[in-house]
Amino acid sequence: MEWMETLLTVVFLSVLAYVGVSMLGAARWAFLTRALQSRLVAGRQTVLPARFELRELSGLPDPVQRYFRVALTAGQPMLGAVRIEHAGSFNVADSGAYRWKPFTSGERVIARPPGFVWDGRVTLVPGLTVHVHDAYVAGEGTLHPALFGLTSLARRQGKGDIAQDELMRFLAEAACYPTALLPSQGVQWQAVDQHSATATLKDGEVSASLLFAFNEEGLIESVRAEARGRTLNGKLVVSPWEGLWSDYQQREGMTIPMSGEARWLTPEGPRPYWRGRIGRIDYEFV
Repeated sequence: MEWMETLLTVVFLSVLAYVGVSMLGAARWAFLTRALQSRLVAGRQTVLPARFELRELSGLPDPVQRYFRVALTAGQPMLGAVRIEHAGSFNVADSGAYRWKPFTSGERVIARPPGFVWDGRVTLVPGLTVHVHDAYVAGEGTLHPALFGLTSLARRQGKGDIAQDELMRFLAEAACYPTALLPSQGVQWQAVDQHSATATLKDGEVSASLLFAFNEEGLIESVRAEARGRTLNGKLVVSPWEGLWSDYQQREGMTIPMSGEARWLTPEGPRPYWRGRIGRIDYEFV
């Protein structure tokens, strides 16, 4: 029948168009990812000293000293770079009811100067994917989600507040690459109490500070910023932010968290938006 032939033609053309858009988007996004990663690696510097020694802990706040003694092994080589694969869920609703969607991601991190490129893929519904770049490269921050990797949904990039926000992420995630938190790597620690301390990291004109809280085992339990940029209903607002770390395991002589959660601290209470787990982590030592 003629109507059946027309319907099949429409379906075929729709599928063909979807496949074409998906392939084009994936290719474009891969190109953009490689460009970011190339800039990241091009600026990589040698990490010094080459090994972690206990004498570096002299003068640090007590909870920070306890943390490094638990998380690191004396004499171990310092980290130069890291590759991480994550999987988990992302809340795509700025407010109201939660809308958790699955994501997978790959991340490339360098220790000196501090930098990373996070390449995420959030599946809204089967066949409908948002690609996300979250990065700090050469003193500039990037936050760029794009539908199919083609249509930008928002974009923040450059220096100023976005660079500070992304350097905060590097500092918060350093629990997964803990030699980057040592004073020799530019982190300044200030005592708060017996279970917390403030860490400050400067990279040129960009500076980020977070409050680190440590659990009874001496490991990082949470990190907190009093002010971090958040997109809320299409507008950029500044809100308190917190990251939680859990499920610590041994990797290459280091004790690192395998699971985490990121959340905004709103007047109504904590609002988580990212829950992830490390599927694979590969270290490059100096």
